[in-house]
Amino acid sequence: MAAFVLPAVLVVAALLVGPMLLLARISLNRYSATDLMVEALSPQNYLAAVADPYYRGVMGTTLAVALLCTGLTLALGFPAAYRLARMESRWKSLVTVMTLIPLLVGNVVRAAGWMGLIGNDGLINAGLQATGLVSGPVRLIYTPGAVVVGTMAVVLPYMILTLASVIESIPRSLEEAAANLGAPALTVFRRVVWPLALPGTVAGCVLVFILCMNTYATAVLLGGPQFKMMAPAVYDQFSKGMNWPFGAALAFILLGATLALTVLGTALLGRRYAR
Repeated sequence: MAAFVLPAVLVVAALLVGPMLLLARISLNRYSATDLMVEALSPQNYLAAVADPYYRGVMGTTLAVALLCTGLTLALGFPAAYRLARMESRWKSLVTVMTLIPLLVGNVVRAAGWMGLIGNDGLINAGLQATGLVSGPVRLIYTPGAVVVGTMAVVLPYMILTLASVIESIPRSLEEAAANLGAPALTVFRRVVWPLALPGTVAGCVLVFILCMNTYATAVLLGGPQFKMMAPAVYDQFSKGMNWPFGAALAFILLGATLALTVLGTALLGRRYAR
């Protein structure tokens, strides 16, 4: 058995662990305007990032967007996942494929599509002005709302498919038994479906939250230069500022915050599920 697992372990170590260790080492170096990077073993970059109110604000914005997108995606995805899981007609495979189709398009392409839809000269503004509802373009793009909507469009299929796979495993007879005993539909959902679907809910929320925390193309293209999240901030340090040590520190701060909140949320939901 170990012989079968070893190749996958080596690939993960080469493509993931190795670069992460190298980036961790870079994050402890010091930045120099002349030499760009000076070898050191100092936590200075981490301390500077945490002490800087600008980057604290960027992290706060990232957390707010990720949590909001996760909550809204769960609210929108659960009914769709339930409907998909309970479908018994020949159209179920087609609906599943249609849910998967957005994943075949890159995030940059999807964000560009949203720009054509909600831009100042986009389809929505053109329609509003053509009907006389507004006299000029409504600012829809380069707003936090545009980033939230665009990010949700990216992660919604992940939530739907994750939830649907778990709801499918819940016997329909349990819902029918609860209904026969006089439970209203809302009570059936609250007392039967929701507790049994909680493991899938946790998995879907964790997956969506991680993707939202690390969104880049959507934040840049739909949020504009004034809207900053952590992933674009990390990229700016590597590409524009050429401050690799500080950029590496920001990357690990983002990674640490994502892992900490993911573990905390999973533990809290798991404890509640165990009850």
